[in-house]
Amino acid sequence: MRHPLTNNAIKESLDTIAARDRNVRRVLEVVGYPEARRRPEGFETFLRIIVGQQVSVSAASAIYGRVIGALGTEVSASRLLRLRESTLRKAGLSSAKCKYARALAQAIREGELDIAALRELSDKEALVQIQAVLGLGRWSAEIYLMFSLGRPDLWPSGDVGAMRGLQKILELEVRPTPMEADALALRYSPHRTAMALLAWKCANATAL
Repeated sequence: MRHPLTNNAIKESLDTIAARDRNVRRVLEVVGYPEARRRPEGFETFLRIIVGQQVSVSAASAIYGRVIGALGTEVSASRLLRLRESTLRKAGLSSAKCKYARALAQAIREGELDIAALRELSDKEALVQIQAVLGLGRWSAEIYLMFSLGRPDLWPSGDVGAMRGLQKILELEVRPTPMEADALALRYSPHRTAMALLAWKCANATAL
């Protein structure tokens, strides 16, 4: 299935916003356009999201690599359910994340989370379906819809990097709270995913 959130689509969205927003014009001139981020649909991406919760990017990458190594050649829900918790803990997962990973695998194996069906659901419906799984909250569900399904109008609620980037874009004295960032991001609808990508890019930009 074609992923709709291409580099061209992101550029078009940001150009549309920049035409009416001087702050976005300013940062685009400094940092340029963000690249599309794409993850495959399915168990592996949800597992990666769980691993990445509340840890640094580098730590998440290292732990995820060890978890995939433990799974071996079969990266699947059924295979994960056959692993001992001690094996997952040795790979670096906390006890809570072991529980979340197993809950995810169980939900997929039993059809409670139908991966293919998510494509056909609205953003709201898909968010509800994903969040029904233990350990997958709003942020996790939004990240999946943004990167795996290419949904164009989502904002990663509570994401520190996105909030820091939004602070730079809007030249705010203090970083907005999650609730404030959600409200501020509404002005960019229906292009909030592109704005989130720009915010992440700005968060790490030393020139701003």
